[in-house]
Amino acid sequence: MNTSATHSRSDTRSLRAVVAGLEVTRRRIAALHAEELQLLARADAIAAEQTARVPSSERREREMPARAIAAEVGAALRRPDRGMQDRMRDATVLVGGFAATVAALRGGRIDAGHVRVIRDAGAAITDPETRARFEQAALVVCERETPGRAKPIVAVIAQKMHPVPLQERCAEAAAGRRVWVRDLDDGMAELAAVLPAVLAYSIRDRLNRHAREITDAHRTAAAKAAAAAAAAARGSDVGADATDATDATGTHAAAAATDADADAGAGAGATAPTATDVLATDRRTMDQIRADVLTDLLLTGNATAPTEIGAIPEGASIVAQVQIVIPANTLIGIGSEPAELVGYGPIDPDSARHLAATAELWERLFTSPTTGAVEQVLTYRPSREMRRHLDTRDEHCRFLGCRRPARHCDLDHTHDAALGGPTCVTNLANLCPGRHHPVKHGTAWSVVQKADGILEWTSPTGRVHTDIPRRVLEFMALAAIDEPAPF
Repeated sequence: MNTSATHSRSDTRSLRAVVAGLEVTRRRIAALHAEELQLLARADAIAAEQTARVPSSERREREMPARAIAAEVGAALRRPDRGMQDRMRDATVLVGGFAATVAALRGGRIDAGHVRVIRDAGAAITDPETRARFEQAALVVCERETPGRAKPIVAVIAQKMHPVPLQERCAEAAAGRRVWVRDLDDGMAELAAVLPAVLAYSIRDRLNRHAREITDAHRTAAAKAAAAAAAAARGSDVGADATDATDATGTHAAAAATDADADAGAGAGATAPTATDVLATDRRTMDQIRADVLTDLLLTGNATAPTEIGAIPEGASIVAQVQIVIPANTLIGIGSEPAELVGYGPIDPDSARHLAATAELWERLFTSPTTGAVEQVLTYRPSREMRRHLDTRDEHCRFLGCRRPARHCDLDHTHDAALGGPTCVTNLANLCPGRHHPVKHGTAWSVVQKADGILEWTSPTGRVHTDIPRRVLEFMALAAIDEPAPF
């Protein structure tokens, strides 16, 4: 009898039961969240009823019913009354203005994170009929995706249905850009800024690129230092073993040791650490490096030299990269449909056109008029068209819920090339190298690729999960409310 096979079947049955139990529990928790919203909205309604009985001239007295009820609810739930008053108001907005979303929560089809995504995106849509259609489309997305992945898609849907053009809203919002400092404990402070999304994402990308350059330099320097130390140790061993040997051998050993010491910057006469020493011993985290690079760039205009804090040399150019998708009519100025900053959501047409005008490379993206799937990506200069096509189609790692950008992923053959899988866009998908690419090849997870780049993942317990490219999913969501395709 094969004991390992028996254990494997037993483990699979046990895991299947655990996952099923978690699904049931999550639905119960979602239903309880919906019930809590109903109760908080009812508490807010009671406060409103009591407030209505207070004369309108008594402004201060009119605040008291809501405060008193929030204090009582907060005390019962061991929560601050001020925050509880805000939660009561939010519950009223959701129960009264997003009934379909609350119903989906009650049915366990979405969770609290999805509710926040829908509420935040749809808050500016005040017309009840338009908001109901928005909810219908947003729920198509949220019932299939994690809140993080759903957020930019739902935001785009909301922008397409918003009564005020995005250009006007972006101009008004940009007038509120600002920077501020908030004091923290232990000699620290928090620097924050509100900026147009394109600029904020570009800043983050540039910091990440600087940080990766620095960590790569750390690894190289550490490897050199280790090699030099090993060479020095070998030289010392040779010198010790050669004590009774000829003078020529002893001289050679001493020379080897001296060369190694010189390479490592650790000679007897060394008085200061070299850049390699500093880099090799730098133990900063990525967050710390990003913070240091931000400081360097803002205070000096460039990153500091390696011997200062281990940053990259002055003058090293790092250019931010962002991915923008612009409708053709918007690009040439005859349309006003929002462009999209991939990973964030809609941006105004003027910013998108400016980025397109200054970009070294831009591409034409063709989508299906019947499914919304990316069909072709063309460029005006020779490049890796297949890579561009798949990066545009996928946008991120295609394992369930992962959001790592496609440009940091591996292109994986869905049907393994070693087993005859072809190298073509219908058999390739982006998977992040550190986690989900190994999961696909090193565990019992399996995947097949359907039409329009849809991936069908099967878990070790036999559960089937579908990952849909965001443009196809967005198209499906809009089609669910019988909206004409936005071309």
